Formats: sequence, C-alpha cells, structure tokens
Amino acid sequence: MENTHDRNVSLPFFGIPRIVPYLGPYKKMLLAMVVCGLGGTGVDILMPVAQRYALNHFIGENTLDTLPVYIVLYVLMIVLASVLNFIACNGAMSTEVRVNRDLRGAAFNHLQTLSFSYFNQNSVGYIHSRVMSDTGRIGSLVSWTLMDAVWHTSYLIGSLAVMLAINTRLALMVMVILPLIVVFYSIFQKKLIMANRRIRELNSKITGDFNEGITGARTIKTLVIEDKMTDDFVRDTAEMKRRSISAARLRGAFAVTMHLASSVGLAIVLWQGGYIAASEVGTFSMFMSYAQGMMEPVRWIVDAISDVITTQVNIERLTRLLGTKSDVTDSPEVIDKYGDSFTPKKENWEEIRGDIEFEDVTFRYPDGDENVLEHFSLKIPFGSNIAIVGETGAGKSTLVNLVCRFFEPTEGKVLIDGRDARERSQLWLHSAIGYVLQTPHLFSGTIRENLLYGNPNATEEEIERALKLVSADEVVARMEKGIDTDVGEGGDLLSTGEKQLISFARAILADPRILVLDEATASVDTLTEQKIQAAMETVIQGRTSLVIAHRLSTVRNADLILVVLGGKIIEQGTHQELLAAKGHYYRLYTRQYEDEATSSILA
Repeated sequence: MENTHDRNVSLPFFGIPRIVPYLGPYKKMLLAMVVCGLGGTGVDILMPVAQRYALNHFIGENTLDTLPVYIVLYVLMIVLASVLNFIACNGAMSTEVRVNRDLRGAAFNHLQTLSFSYFNQNSVGYIHSRVMSDTGRIGSLVSWTLMDAVWHTSYLIGSLAVMLAINTRLALMVMVILPLIVVFYSIFQKKLIMANRRIRELNSKITGDFNEGITGARTIKTLVIEDKMTDDFVRDTAEMKRRSISAARLRGAFAVTMHLASSVGLAIVLWQGGYIAASEVGTFSMFMSYAQGMMEPVRWIVDAISDVITTQVNIERLTRLLGTKSDVTDSPEVIDKYGDSFTPKKENWEEIRGDIEFEDVTFRYPDGDENVLEHFSLKIPFGSNIAIVGETGAGKSTLVNLVCRFFEPTEGKVLIDGRDARERSQLWLHSAIGYVLQTPHLFSGTIRENLLYGNPNATEEEIERALKLVSADEVVARMEKGIDTDVGEGGDLLSTGEKQLISFARAILADPRILVLDEATASVDTLTEQKIQAAMETVIQGRTSLVIAHRLSTVRNADLILVVLGGKIIEQGTHQELLAAKGHYYRLYTRQYEDEATSSILA
C-alpha cells in the first residue's frame, strides 16, 4: 500500500535541513570540496583575463617581452585548476558513497524499531524504494549537485564581477537574463514538483509489481495468472510512461525557455561587442568567452533546479520514514537503564522467570475502531501450557502479540514476572521468547547459520540435540552437505515442512523462557506432527508455552485452553471442562473429530 501522505508535504529549501545531521561527519570533507571547487573555478575565471592580456599586449602592442613568464604562469594555472578539481571530484565521489551508506543504514536500522502495523500498512516495494532509490538520489544531491553548484554558481558570479569591472554598461546588459531566470523558475517550480511526486509514487508501485512477480512466482504459475500480472504491470508502466513524458515535456519547455534567456546574453555581446573590438580586441574576446562560458552555468541551473525539485520528493519520503514513530516504544528511562535494540545494557537485565499476567487489559488495533479485548484478566504462572484455539481469522494471535509486545494494550497492563512489560526494554523481553511461525522464514545461508541465529554460541552437541528433539535431524541427514546445506532465499530450497522443522529447532536452541508456537505443526505431515507432539512434552518443561492451534487434538493436554471467536475470548478452561460445557469449543472439537474420522475411513 502506498503511503499517500507523502504527496501533501512541502518543505522549505527543498527539505535539505532535514538531512543536514547526516552530513555532520563529513563537514571537513565538504568544506575541502567547496574550497577546492572555488579555487578551481577562480582559475577558470582568470583564464579569459589572461587571454585578454595576451591579445592586447602581445598582438595589440606587438611585443613578446613577457611571453616566457606568461607561459609559465599559464601552465601553472592549468595545473593548479586540474589538481583542485581532482580533489573536489574525489571528495564528491567519497561523500556520495558514504552518505548513501549512512542514510541506508539509518533507514534499515529504523525499520527494525518499527512495529508490525507499519509493515501492514506499507508495501515491500514502497519501503524498498525509500531505502535504496531515495537515498541514492539524496547522496548524489549532497555530493555532485553541491559541487556543480559551487563550480557553476561561482563561475557565473565571478565572470559577472570581472565584466562589471571592465565594462559596466555591457555587463549590466548581459545581466538582464538573470531576472528572467527567476521569473521562469517561479512559474515552473510548482508544476515540476507535482509531476515528479506522481512519478516517484508510480515508481514505488512498479517496484511492488516486481516484488510480487518474483516472490509470488510459484503462486502465479499455479493460479495461471501470468496474463493478469502482466496486464497489471503493463498498465502501471504505461501510466509511468505517460506521466514521465508529460513531465519531460514540462522540463523541456522550462529548459528551452531558460536556454533562450541565456542566449540573449551572447546576442547582446555580439551586438555591442563590435564597438569594443575596433579598439580593444582582447576585451572583446574576454566578453565573448564569459558570455559563452555563462551558457553552461545557466543550462546547469535549469537542470539542477529540476533535479533538486525531484530530489525534494525523495527527501520528503525518506525523512517521513525516518520520522515515523513506532506504536511500541521504550521510555527514555527504560532505554537509559536497559539500552535499546542496538546498544543493549545486558548487565542491567534481570533474569526472566516466565510468569505472565493480563491485568484488566483492553485492546484494539491501531487502525481499528472496535475493542478486541475488554477488561481481560488472566494469570499464567511459570511453566503453564496455554492453548489458544478458534477458527481461521478468529483473532488467536492477539494475546500472543500483546505478550510479545508487538502491540501495546490500549488500557491495562501485561505483567512479566509481576512487572509491567513497559518498565523494561523490548529486547529484554524478546530475548526470552522463542517464536515458531505458521509460515516459517529462514534467512539466506546454510542450515547451520540459520540455527545459530537462535544461539550464536551454541555447541555442536546443542545443535544436534535441538535438531533431534523435533526430528529435524532426519531432514539434515537427507541433505548432500548436511547441516552446511544452503537453504536459498527465504529457505525456498527446502519444503515448507522442512523449513518449519528447522525454525522449530532454531527456537529451541535459543532456550527461551517463553515459547510461542503459532500453528507450528500446520505445515508438517501427520507422522512428523506426532513426533513433534511427543517432543513437546519435553520441550515445554521449564518454560511458559503459548500454543496457537487449529487442530484441537494437539492441545488436549494444555493447562488452560482459551477459545477465541470474532477477536474475543468466549470460553476458557481445560479440555475436559470445555467439552462438558458443550459450548463453542465442544462444537469445534466434535466437528474436527468427525472430519478426521471420515477422512481416516475413506483413506
């Protein structure tokens, strides 16, 4: 989903003040770039003056008395300009790369701090475009665009100053073009900003189309919807083409108008310069050089204004991302004591036991209008096995999301070991939770590397024990390279069931005090499910476990079963108590039992 709020933002000075803090580490390099750029341009400005002297003195006065000195000085000027421009260019390249790195690092790290709701509301293509495309344009702005601004602006001002000093009347006539540039800029600015905003939004949408086409390739083929995906992509790219052509025409009209204004300066020199040429050919040559040299800075201003206007949109969108506040945050006092996700102060972390308590909790999702929980209270002592059941879409994950602090209670408290979870850091809590998702995710790399995400210091014996505990050792044994087999991007080289077993072993390897299983056996076959269920009896010992289950046969031994319907808890009790009540749980269990019995008979 595209964040449409971006299009309503208007920042002064092209939004550059918002990225100034990221330029702090490079202020010396930027200063050196500017100084060298000014020096190089200063030499370029002096070149026509030197040529004026040569024409007036050597030709006009018909003497070569100072020629050797002139040649030496002229060569030194060329060498000096080359050295200064080399330093400026080298600084610009280094600055661009480093600023890109810092901005992308800041954006990526900030994304790690945002809550689930942000990722629910923004597409992968939108976020990817912020981190990669927008930062790239900003890096170019603060490096090459800055240097071009120094070179061209200083040349324009310097050449005008020299012309004013030599012939004020002719210089003032040439300067007539500058007010025209300001007028044309004010006319075109707003239209160019709006056009480029629409183009950037479409670019994000096309990036999203790419992402869906790649990550959903298997689904696309099985549903035979290649034609629909192609049609969507063609439609979006056609709209991109239409808007890009429209914006290009607008920029073209702007450029032609501005170039016409700059050409007026050259025409004035040619018109009035004849009077000068008759008496002082060197001065006429100098004015011609400056008038022609001013053409490039004026053309650059045209392109730079358009580029900076375009980059304003990138700055707006990146700073909006960096300014987004998470729905779940630690207070300054908590961060000061326990640290944050990137600089934890583990020496201050208390050991987690695993007692959980909901104290008069009311909750509704950030984008929702209706309460999911209302004044809900429940004590879950350490070592308890709590099952959360209900039909698909009933809202079974709500309680788990609150326990894990993926969301905060709207009212009330979630207590961990008797203290409000908000009194300690998120990382402190997350480090004690093992979570096995219904849709498992493995990182690119080997099976071993994925397991070590659970415990980087795990020994070979601990890894083998975790694999064997959930029957994942059988998966590893089938692999050509064993535990060092590459799993592919997202684990796509393994089956869903194999990925589930590896992710299960990874969670166990972390030795969590709180274990969350979200439909953890939904993707494995019946035999493997039975093995996992047998292993669960051992795994849950010494931990508090929360099991979200669709198959009710897997939760019969739970200490407490919570029945969820329509996002609310409607029943709770043990398996026997809920069957005896003959309520919703009884109907769910009876229906599943009949379906399983029927399937068994037919098989």
